[in-house]
Order: sequence, then structure tokens, then C-alpha cells
Amino acid sequence: MLRLYGALIGLSLIWGLSFVFMKWLLPPAGVWGIVFLRCLAGAITLLPILWWKRKEIRGRLPWKPLIVIGIFNCGLAWGLIPLSETVIDSTTASILNATTPIWTGLIGFILFSYVLTGRQWIGILIGFFGIVVLMDFQFGQLFGQEFIGIGTMLLASICYGLAGQLTKRFLSDIGVLVITTFTLLTGAAVGLIGMVLTEPFKPAMLLEPLPIFAIIGLGCFGSGFGQLIYFYINKNGSPELAATVTYLIPASAMVWGYLLLGESITPNVIIGLLIIFAGVYLSSRKSKKKRLALSYEHETK
Repeated sequence: MLRLYGALIGLSLIWGLSFVFMKWLLPPAGVWGIVFLRCLAGAITLLPILWWKRKEIRGRLPWKPLIVIGIFNCGLAWGLIPLSETVIDSTTASILNATTPIWTGLIGFILFSYVLTGRQWIGILIGFFGIVVLMDFQFGQLFGQEFIGIGTMLLASICYGLAGQLTKRFLSDIGVLVITTFTLLTGAAVGLIGMVLTEPFKPAMLLEPLPIFAIIGLGCFGSGFGQLIYFYINKNGSPELAATVTYLIPASAMVWGYLLLGESITPNVIIGLLIIFAGVYLSSRKSKKKRLALSYEHETK
């Protein structure tokens, strides 16, 4: 169990630092350059492992769901996050990213007819109130030109939520390594198209030590090994334990942002964070009856 908690803390530090890496990469790489480099580095890290375990892949792969999920989870979401960070700081971005379980529940309810309990609906409402507090009650930030920032970060979280539901529905029988590698390759293609259609990155600036370090950290560790650590916790511990990384990432990003970027931590950030955490906890918490059923199922496997 100690190893699982160590992996959880390590994962939160890696993923929390990812928001700082994106800040560092914005000037030399641009929004879509970050998507391309992040996904490509992650895929290059995992492809040798996938080749080594290729005999474990049986049957035809569901290419359409893999591509669609890759577009939403790695392409669009990972483009919207650095776009948001052109306006908001990494701490705020990480806190809004923590609303993903709330959107996941809502998307399940709207698109797939999942039943939400009264407690989950209360959690969703509390989470939305936390977002309003984080915005300092400036509702205009979600409309017009001010949408870039908080609005685009919330949209990234919605993309994560949709990808999560699609993965559960269409890729439940596909191995984690296969899903991660092919969605990263799809994300790299999206990033490349975005670069061609917009401003290309600046190769000379990318050769400096800080951007190189950020590419390795964001791609190889954040996108590659980070995903594997997450699913290791999910498989050897429980989905509930793995989901607690949602609570740890904003705290980790807050510390990294303060130490490495000099970002200030305001009272409304702390209060909004705590309210959103309460909403995420309630909206993603299963009923006692369902938890007992899942526990029994896990023990009998």
C-alpha cells in the first residue's frame, strides 16, 4: 500500500508540474506546438514498450473510437490548456482542470442516460459555485473575448470528461498501453495540423535548456509515464484511489507555480479550490450500496 501512495504523490507532482512546463513552452512552441511536442514525446516513450508487448494485442483495434478519443483527450484538451494559460496562471488552470469529474458526470447524464444521485447533483452545484468564487464573481470572463482563459480551461475539462465517458463505453476491453499510445499519436497529428494552420514554433528557442527540459518533462513523464502510473494505481489499488489525484494536482501546481513562476496565491483561489474539491468529492462519490458491490466484485476477481 505504501508503494501505491508513493506512486500517487509522485503522479500529482508530475502532473502538477505539467502546467508550469506549458507556461515555459508557450513562447518557443505556441499552443499547437505544445500539443505536437507533448504528444510526440509521449508516444515515442511508449512505442518501444508497445512493440515489446505487441503479442498481447489480439484482434482488430477499434480505430474510430481511438481517434475520436485522441482528438478530444489529447488534441483539443491539450491545446485548450496552454491557450488558457496565455491569460490565466498555472494555479487557476490546474484548479479548473480539477472540475473534470463534475463534467464527466454531467456528460454521462446528458449523453448516456446515467442516473445521478441527489448527492451528486448537489456536488455539481457546489462545484459550479466554486468556479464562480474562483472567478471572483466576474461572470464576464465567460463571454466574448474574455472567454479565453477560464472559459477555454472549462472547455478543456469538458473534453476530458467526454473522452472519459467514451473510453468507458467503447474501449473498456482495450489495454491501457494501446489506448495511451494511439491517442497520443492522434493528438500529435492534431497538433501538427494546428501548427500548419497557425504560427509554427521557433526551433532556435526550443534548443535552449529550459524548453528542452519542459518537453522531456511534459511529454516523456507527464504524457508517457504519468499515464502508466495512473493506470498502475487504478489497477493495483482502486479507481477511487486513482481518482484522488484530482485533489492533489492543484495543490502541487500551486506550489510549483509559486516556486518556479512567482505566481501569487490569493484568498479567492484558496476558497474556490476548497469549494470545487467539495463539489468534486460529492459528485464523484458512489452510494454506499454501489461501493459495497464494487468492493465485492474486486475481491472475487
